[in-house]
Amino acid sequence: MKEEEEKIVPGINKKDIEDSKTTAPAASHVIDIWEPNKERQNFLRERISKTTPQQLSTAASKSTCCIFRVPLSFIGTSYKPRLVSIGPYHRNEPHLQMIEEHKWLYIGSLLSRTATRLEDYFKTIHPLEMEARECYSETINLSTDEFLEMMVLDGCFILELFRKVNNSKLFSDNDPLATMDWILPSLYRDFLLLENQIPFFVLEKLYEISKMPADQSLSLLAMQFFDRIVERPKEVIESFRHLKGLHLLDLFRLSFIPRDPVTPPFRGVRGTGTRIIQCISKLRRSGIKFTRPVNAESFLVVKFRHGVIEMPSITLNEFMSSFLVNCVAFEQSHKSFSKHVTTYATLLDCLVETAEDIEYLCDSNIIENDFGTEADIARFINNMGKDVVFDINRCYLSELFNKVDKYYQSNLHRQWASFKNLYLDTPWKFFSALAALMLLMLTILQTVFDSYGVVHHKT
Repeated sequence: MKEEEEKIVPGINKKDIEDSKTTAPAASHVIDIWEPNKERQNFLRERISKTTPQQLSTAASKSTCCIFRVPLSFIGTSYKPRLVSIGPYHRNEPHLQMIEEHKWLYIGSLLSRTATRLEDYFKTIHPLEMEARECYSETINLSTDEFLEMMVLDGCFILELFRKVNNSKLFSDNDPLATMDWILPSLYRDFLLLENQIPFFVLEKLYEISKMPADQSLSLLAMQFFDRIVERPKEVIESFRHLKGLHLLDLFRLSFIPRDPVTPPFRGVRGTGTRIIQCISKLRRSGIKFTRPVNAESFLVVKFRHGVIEMPSITLNEFMSSFLVNCVAFEQSHKSFSKHVTTYATLLDCLVETAEDIEYLCDSNIIENDFGTEADIARFINNMGKDVVFDINRCYLSELFNKVDKYYQSNLHRQWASFKNLYLDTPWKFFSALAALMLLMLTILQTVFDSYGVVHHKT
């Protein structure tokens, strides 16, 4: 068979075509297999086997851990010390060095009044070192000597200040901590910051070896110190003689928690959980009133009876606002503790929506305002209740939440409240309504008598 002749494309030489055939590369299907860098892999294996968390150590998961860094979502000026550093978290910060010098003076005055030597304090605290370190959610990168020095210096400063404030004769004549009015209020505040604590058992050990025959319990001494700014009755303070806390913040927090708290059973059935209540202005429209009980045990003891929410008085100032937010931060961080202050903060957050709600609470003597404007307090309360997490079905106010919501949802209560607001709100409205009612009754009686007269006449 005759071979088919090759077709030549005009403008292209036959030789060029043949050359291109011989020089064209063959089709390639090579697969490039990636291999991990062995050195990097070895580094990662070593890191996996040796990494120990520092900023949130494994100790943070234990119930013994009680001194935490405040969560980033809570960060604000209410969590940071202004004058004194207690413990490791703010140690050596430049703006806190003024009081550091006075710590040495205070431990010197303590040593001068007792027979206990400086080395005795260190020997007493040394067996507690590891237990004390585990109280912090972060790994404390201090040597044993540095850590013990910090515990002894800070602890003795706290104890000596407690003693001097409760017995002013112990203050030296030229002690600026006593003569300058602005210092002590700042120390009250700084001693109750979550990040500014040392374990209470360390304070107890230091107190034991420095205790004088006439000294009382450490808990009572601490309560007397802080209540100079809160001012509770003497018999209430005396009742805290044997109270124990994890640190000073927890001790003071526990002094406000009701003695016999009743935690309702868990309501786990879907659709029957605890209901969040409405703000004050809406509750009032349904007839719910607010009143301040007399001689309440604590501002946390809130009750609801017969359409009335009983809320004890609370003074909102810089000290109390700082204390409340640090209690919330502590309760949010510590897994084993009750959420009483968190629940109370949530209650306030529900009740307060506008400055008018705060104005009503102030007029009812429930809130004593040393904080700022009503708008400032409303903003503080809403921020305090923000981003908190707790089981509302198990909280100590869950029954109150449910009762208030049930009352609010009742149409009968709403209609009666609407009638009272319309006709019984003021004396003039009351007398007008009474006059209208009497006129209506007279009209009805007149109609009855007229009808009776007509019927009697016909018969």
